[in-house]
Amino acid sequence: MGVALFALGGTISVSGRAQGERLTGAEIAAAVPGLDRLGVALDVRDVHAVPSGSLTFAQVLDVVDEASRAVAAGAVGVVVTQGTDTLEETAFLADLVWHHEAPFVLTGAMRQPAMAGADGPANVLAAVSVAASRAARGLGALVAFNDEVHAARWVRKSHSTSTAAFVSADAGPVGHLVEGEVRVFAAPPRRAALPADPDRARLAASRVALHCVSLDDDGGPLEGLADTHGGLVVAGFGAGHVPGPLAPVLGALARRIPVVLTSRTGGGPVLRRTYRAPGSETDLQERGLISGGRLDPYKARVLLRLLLASGAGRDEVAAAFAARG
Repeated sequence: MGVALFALGGTISVSGRAQGERLTGAEIAAAVPGLDRLGVALDVRDVHAVPSGSLTFAQVLDVVDEASRAVAAGAVGVVVTQGTDTLEETAFLADLVWHHEAPFVLTGAMRQPAMAGADGPANVLAAVSVAASRAARGLGALVAFNDEVHAARWVRKSHSTSTAAFVSADAGPVGHLVEGEVRVFAAPPRRAALPADPDRARLAASRVALHCVSLDDDGGPLEGLADTHGGLVVAGFGAGHVPGPLAPVLGALARRIPVVLTSRTGGGPVLRRTYRAPGSETDLQERGLISGGRLDPYKARVLLRLLLASGAGRDEVAAAFAARG
């Protein structure tokens, strides 16, 4: 038994030899010093060699399906290498539908392989170590980066170039790698997995908009949105606030489609009843908006789209966010 490694695209796969040329998964693995000394057999597969910004929900779910079959065939864990731009979202999507005890570990690189101080090899070594570790079993989808282990539920990319780009603002890393040993300090809360096989036609048709609230926002771009989209995620100010004039616009939308309220800050929860001014979190939830809790806007959009693709109604959406937000 070993670890199944699925190689997608992204910075970690940029060869540097010719424009547009990509490294295969086998080439990525071969460039990792010490990987052979882990004593972990690798089953390397190449899938969807595209920048992570071009990945689709369907492609990510395809990878999860393949990973699930690998675990059923005996793999003790899974590693996915991909671009970092959407890694936090693909990790959360995988976490929502991953029902195995085997770890599902995602990683990538901030520096191309030909650059000085390339971080891809160290991240792959860490990811394989985590995937093979008994300490990581039952933790769902994880992100291994910079010798830290992050829960998919919390992790975010916080910097455009730093090799320490991935952080978990509210909870911090759930573990570290120290002298090659995986040390897990805090297990993330787990919820029952959602169905991993939503109807693909319904998934393609489940359009969810994301609106980031800004100063003096009157909601003009939201006009007619309920006719074209099945749901909306609002990234509000602070603990879940919007300008007063925007509140009735969002309330009208919430009467037609699920509207989820989150914070654009990247950390901390949406409150429920602290403020009562027009446009406050209390006002908005009384108008029918669903609290996203501590989920950031991007993860809230992932969850909402998956729920809509599974045929969930507003009450089921609210219950799912209450359990996971």
